[in-house]
Amino acid sequence: ARERMEAQAAQQAAMSAIEAESKKAVQGPAPSALSQVDLSQYTRRAVSFLARNFYNLKYVALVLAFCINFVLLFYKVSTLDGEGGEGSGLGDIIAGGGSGSGAGSGSGDGSGESGEDDDALEVVHIDEDFFYMEHVIKMAAVLHSIVSLAILIGYYHLKVPLAIFKREKEIARKLEFDGLYIAEQPEDDDLKSHWDKLVISAKSFPVNYWDKFVKKKVRAKYSETYDFDSISNMLGMEKTSFSAQEEEGSKGLIHYITNIDWRYQVWKAGVTITDNSFLYSLWYFSFSVMGNFNNFFFAAHLLDVAVGFKTLRTILQSVTHNGKQLVLTVMLLTIIVYIYTVIAFNFFRKFYVQEEDDEVNRNCHDMLTCFVFNLYKGVRAGGGIGDELEPPDGDDSEVYRIIFDISFFFFIIVILLAILQGLIIDAFGELRDQLESVKEDMESNCFICGINKDYFDKVPHGFDTHVQREHNLANYMFFLMHLINKPDTEYTGQETYVWNMYTQRCWDFFPVGDCFRKQYEDLMGE
Repeated sequence: ARERMEAQAAQQAAMSAIEAESKKAVQGPAPSALSQVDLSQYTRRAVSFLARNFYNLKYVALVLAFCINFVLLFYKVSTLDGEGGEGSGLGDIIAGGGSGSGAGSGSGDGSGESGEDDDALEVVHIDEDFFYMEHVIKMAAVLHSIVSLAILIGYYHLKVPLAIFKREKEIARKLEFDGLYIAEQPEDDDLKSHWDKLVISAKSFPVNYWDKFVKKKVRAKYSETYDFDSISNMLGMEKTSFSAQEEEGSKGLIHYITNIDWRYQVWKAGVTITDNSFLYSLWYFSFSVMGNFNNFFFAAHLLDVAVGFKTLRTILQSVTHNGKQLVLTVMLLTIIVYIYTVIAFNFFRKFYVQEEDDEVNRNCHDMLTCFVFNLYKGVRAGGGIGDELEPPDGDDSEVYRIIFDISFFFFIIVILLAILQGLIIDAFGELRDQLESVKEDMESNCFICGINKDYFDKVPHGFDTHVQREHNLANYMFFLMHLINKPDTEYTGQETYVWNMYTQRCWDFFPVGDCFRKQYEDLMGE
């Protein structure tokens, strides 16, 4: 019996050895250390680093832009003769960073001063006393381009997903509660809604929005009133079992390409490139790249001061806040100037003739020149077009010319330009009042219950304690995220109540006008 057991053990050991050798033969040589490196993990870390330090990178880029523009103050223009002469020449200035003189005089054959002026070359270069700054500005330009690219990548991974989430949420809410594209159609001029119609039939929609069953909810809600198949086709829910088996059986590069939801990717690209902040980051990076070829492009990056600071950003918004009214007012101003151009072309052409250095300028002997002259000179002049024309003293049409000048001044300068300024000033005041009212409301009232600060400050630090412990907005947000991530089959009674209210966009579960302190006082009063 012992010999039989030893024989079985030896047989099992031999079989395991043969099996191990066969596995090694199938597996082949061991993978190299380079192939074991997970590049995707390092990529995620790099992207996360850029996203976390997005605002720090913006400050670094702004500081670099200021440094580059400070160095640009040392640039100057040197004039060189075309012949070159005895001097170092143009090549020395370009190659030597502005240290060459290049002041050759040339020996022309009586060409005169005008010919010398025409042949003179102007070269923009850095002052020869600060030649080392040329290398500094080159290094700073390259570094600024790298930082600008990092800002663009960081914005794409930090802000674009949030913009996509908001857009998907807006589409899902309109589908579920308003029946958009089913019960009603968007307006013809609503380009945003027409573009969003592209994504509702995408098989992967929604991607970032938490409610993955919104299509099923929409179909179940509206299938009783509208055709079930039409809704399914519009929502992209008509997949058959044959297509599913075909997808499971196919593999490789072709399968990867065909498996991409191109409809969703095209919609996402459209949303991304129409995002103003993304376009600004792209413009910022483009000007940074062009600044490596011409350093004066970096002057545009100083405008980031107005975008980065909230107070200055409000000033910019005041110009675009009433944008439609501003455009219409400018259009009206242009039309009125054109009407005055027609009058001047037919009756007051002779007053537009000006003589300078024996040259006669006929500014109103063709309509286009007359219109440009009135629009450029007349609108900019403080007293209207009359300040730019010959005085009508003693002329037969003196009275009509006076009426022409005064009416132009009254309608263009006094009324229309004042309206343009008033629109901008009123918009700035309106935006400032909105910001102040929101800030005052947040500081004096609880965001959750809406009770005034004076009620809680009857005890020391009562309001601060209330908004930080009892009605902390972050706690409510965390609770909603808890409900979103928790399976609905595990909800408690209170969680089910809140979730049903939330999905119906009803906010009655917030304790408006009520709090623990008020309940305690009512209980003590009883």
